[in-house]
Amino acid sequence: MNFRPLHDRVLVRRVEAEEKTAGGIIIPDTAKEKPQEGEVVAAGTGARAENGTITPLDVKAGDKILFGKWSGTEVKVNGEDLLIMKESDILGIVG
Repeated sequence: MNFRPLHDRVLVRRVEAEEKTAGGIIIPDTAKEKPQEGEVVAAGTGARAENGTITPLDVKAGDKILFGKWSGTEVKVNGEDLLIMKESDILGIVG
């Protein structure tokens, strides 16, 4: 991919939601919510402090993450729908 986010921003690919519930009920597309889980595709170099030092990000490409429901900005890169968000919008890394 020829896209690199700047500073403390992260490029995320959403992980598709389950088609069925635990009880076996199939969820139609119109009733599905956008997933709040994703995979980091690319990460910036880090946040720059006032004195000029760079604090590296805690996430890296390939990490599975959870993020807030309304986090990020939807973009289309190379024909693929992705999200760009700040590292502070990320709630945690899924082990």
